Amino acid sequence: MNNYTEAIEYLYARLPMFTRDGASAINKGLDRTIQLCEYLGNPQQHFKAIHVAGTNGKGSSSHMITSILEVAGLKTGLYTSPHLVDFRERIRVHGLPVGQDYVLRFIQQHQAFIEEIQPSFFEVTVGMAFDYFAQQKVDVAIIEVGLGGRLDSTNIITPILSLITNIGLDHMDMLGDTIPAIAAEKAGIIKQNTPIVISEYQIETEAVFRNQANVMHAPITFASEQWNIQPTKDDISPYQALEAVNLIDSSQSMDLQLDLMGSYQANNVRGVLCVIDQLRLQGWTISDEHIRLGLQQVQQRTGLMGRWQTIATAPWVICDTGHNEDGIRQVVQNLKRTPHRNLHIVIGAMKDKDLSHILPLLPKTAYYHFCAPALPRAMHASALQELASQYGLTGQHYPSVLQAYQAALNAWQPEDLVFVGGSTFVVAEVLTSLQVK
Repeated sequence: MNNYTEAIEYLYARLPMFTRDGASAINKGLDRTIQLCEYLGNPQQHFKAIHVAGTNGKGSSSHMITSILEVAGLKTGLYTSPHLVDFRERIRVHGLPVGQDYVLRFIQQHQAFIEEIQPSFFEVTVGMAFDYFAQQKVDVAIIEVGLGGRLDSTNIITPILSLITNIGLDHMDMLGDTIPAIAAEKAGIIKQNTPIVISEYQIETEAVFRNQANVMHAPITFASEQWNIQPTKDDISPYQALEAVNLIDSSQSMDLQLDLMGSYQANNVRGVLCVIDQLRLQGWTISDEHIRLGLQQVQQRTGLMGRWQTIATAPWVICDTGHNEDGIRQVVQNLKRTPHRNLHIVIGAMKDKDLSHILPLLPKTAYYHFCAPALPRAMHASALQELASQYGLTGQHYPSVLQAYQAALNAWQPEDLVFVGGSTFVVAEVLTSLQVK
């Protein structure tokens, strides 16, 4: 291969990929990741890392932590998945995506070994990220779990700190069909004598996390016991105004302005502040001003997209990648809080997703533009429309995401709202068409 485009096409075409193939693309176990990283010289051992898992909120939390640490003057790596517009979003240093030349060189140099051990797409990108962070000599890297935790490829790191955000019902065919079962998979990132922060207290998961922390002698902090986060009445557009009250030391309380919208971010901020508290205990110099500025500049510094993001104002369009029961519940709450006359929803879903817990949550007063992302895993738009009709949701199906989106734009009238979501990949196709960077 001679250029970046060919390298990316190789990754997409030759390697098993979860977003395309579903559960069959996942290698159960860490063997191939360990094999690949040993071949690369175990780059994950050459930088400090913070590990982040959870059903919802792990991406936002990872980007917030990264932004704060960048403001504090630390050279910070960030690994997340999936990407929305550009593969290189997955691997960032100082907020900048990994260079095309590096991606090409990595595949050229290691193609023979990749062919030999046949890792998944995700395993290769994890190895690539670790190698890049080691070469860049980052002070710390924020590593987001891809799926689950215990058997996720990222779980070969030895972090200085771990964070688990919300636990909800998602990927039940792989992680378990109950909240405690899924929590047990996420708890697999808890390491020996390594602090663990739990962003959101849930009665169904408390015992799971406490028991695993005890087994691993890991100090555990439930963020709700340390921080209370409340929205304030001030409208500081384009920021979400929050009051953070330290429940242990009120002198640390502060007013925050977050450039990420969505009421659900309050839970994420609580966990992020606990992570910063733990880093301070480990001797890291991070001031309250670093926190304030970092939270103001998350999108600017990290390139985060797709979290209650306004992508157009006339017509007014908001997108959000929430795609499981808890994520959709939060989306619906935000829709209720957002003034509008008529609501047009552009929606798609994966056919391996259990929609029986999701479709009943969606507003029956909206008009739906059903679509299917351009992936084999996607549910056909007509099938989604038929299923949605059983829950009182009405609308029309379209051959593609962009046709559904254009139909929603055509139907929009002043004071209406267009919402794009239901699947990360629906949002990705719309953002890609707009070339939102």
